[in-house]
Amino acid sequence: MKYSKEEVMQYAAEEDVKFIRLAFCDVFGKQKNISVMPDELPRAFEHGIAFDASAIKGFGDETRSDLFLHPEPETLTWLPWRPEHGKVVRMFCGITYPDGRPFECDTRTLLKNAVAKAKRAGYTFYFGAEQEFYLFELDEKGEPTGVPYDRAGYMDIAPEDKGENVRREICLTLEQMGIRPESSHHEEGPGQNEIDFRYAEALEAADNVMTFQTVVKTVARRNGLYADFSPKPLKNGPGNGFHINFSVQPDSNSEKLSSALAGILEKSVPMTLFFCPGEKSYERLGQMKAPGYVSWSAENRSQLVRVPAAAGEFRRAELRSPDPSANPYIAFALIIEAALYGIENGLALPAPANFNAYKAEKAELEKMRKLPAELAEAKRASHDAFIDSSLPARIAEIYRAE
Repeated sequence: MKYSKEEVMQYAAEEDVKFIRLAFCDVFGKQKNISVMPDELPRAFEHGIAFDASAIKGFGDETRSDLFLHPEPETLTWLPWRPEHGKVVRMFCGITYPDGRPFECDTRTLLKNAVAKAKRAGYTFYFGAEQEFYLFELDEKGEPTGVPYDRAGYMDIAPEDKGENVRREICLTLEQMGIRPESSHHEEGPGQNEIDFRYAEALEAADNVMTFQTVVKTVARRNGLYADFSPKPLKNGPGNGFHINFSVQPDSNSEKLSSALAGILEKSVPMTLFFCPGEKSYERLGQMKAPGYVSWSAENRSQLVRVPAAAGEFRRAELRSPDPSANPYIAFALIIEAALYGIENGLALPAPANFNAYKAEKAELEKMRKLPAELAEAKRASHDAFIDSSLPARIAEIYRAE
């Protein structure tokens, strides 16, 4: 249900809401929040709630530290793991300067702007997220041990798969929050899991990614476990991927999806820094089903982009390079920008790479463009006119400087 401001205040009064979490994220996608009491809702909606941004990475320093959070009522959801009486709810927020100007490092607003640009051009983009995560045991002090919760393999079942009940609880919690899980299963790595949820328009899909990570970490901790979304939790195990499925409408004969995909392939190298923002990201790429080259194919999981077998509304493409450390608002915004670039310029797809990139001959691979192999290389590649026109300069500078 999409709430109005008045409906949010009515809900808070009727449903015994005691705390409202005003949520946002830093430029790297780490979720933050400040809690206010129900009596503060009118002020929050009218003027915003001030907070000290100087302690948040990339948000500023002590000389200009005040920013304001503006809750968006349509994002209201309750947090089912909090008490039934004295409920806690959450809303995502926009961020502004004290004079009302949008804050340039508000990545949710960045995605909003990309969505609006696409709609002005006559297109709507839909996204579905697949994020993998590991479950590790905790020690007696509640700290992660690095010991996987189980030793099961791909799509194994209980009793080998110990994560079955944890995934079930995660899915039920997501449903209570209005998010529709589609499937869940054990992944290839020991203690590694995946839950996929139904596609949605870009902003809702990115919000769902933020909610998903919070729910997974919360449910894992309630079960005495630690959920790890990092790109490469185990040195010799599969990395965690953030596979992004996307489609464009209207697209009656898949022509627009093809041009969009061509644009994404062309801009994939300079975008890599923002899909794979950490040192560990590059330990994942190029092995164990994580791509290392700029290529596409139908159904082939060894390529950067695959076009899964599907028809009608489920016709989509899947980008396989990002990992869960990526900020989903930046990732989706860049995909939209690159897709629009491909559509507006009528780009044609290159020939598909219908071979296994992990077993291909060296001569075959030498013909292909490589993705950056390390963080420093990705930073150099990001100095690109497309990135500079798609992201605020301050966001690009923060990523390049890290």
